[in-house]
Amino acid sequence: MALTHAMHDMRNDMRDEMHDLAHIAEVDGARQGYLAMWGTFMLLPLVYGLDKFAGFMNVAWGDFLASWVHDVLPGTDNTELYTLGVIELAIVALVFFMPRVGGDVAAVYLVLFAINFFAMDGMALFGIGSLALAFCALAMARMSTTWHHHDG
Repeated sequence: MALTHAMHDMRNDMRDEMHDLAHIAEVDGARQGYLAMWGTFMLLPLVYGLDKFAGFMNVAWGDFLASWVHDVLPGTDNTELYTLGVIELAIVALVFFMPRVGGDVAAVYLVLFAINFFAMDGMALFGIGSLALAFCALAMARMSTTWHHHDG
C-alpha cells in the first residue's frame, strides 16, 4: 500500500512539474529558477551520456580525461566512456524521479570532473565551470525540497 501511495505522489509531482514547465511564464520566479535547473540537470547529462554511446556531437571525450582517470576506470578508452555515459544516464533518472538525491549525486560527479580538469594542463577553466555547475546542482537539490516532497 505504501508503494501505491509513493507512486501516486510521484505521479502528482511529475504532473505539477510538467504543467509548470508548459506554463513557465505563469509561475513565480523561484519556481521558474528551480524548473530551469531541474530541466538543465536532466538535459545536459542526457545529451552527454547518449553522446558517449552514439558520438553525434563529434567530441573526443577521451581527451577530457586526466591520465589518473584512465588508471581508475576499468577497461579500454571506449569502455571508460561507456561507463561515464551510464553514470550520466543514471544521474538523469535520479534528477527526474528524485531531484534532491539526483542533485547531490550530480554535484559529486561534477566535483570529481573538476578535480580531473585541474589535474590537466590548460583545463582549469573547465574545472571552474564544473565547480560552478556542482554548486548549481546542490542549489537545485535544496530547492526541490520545496516543490518535490516525495523523494529519498
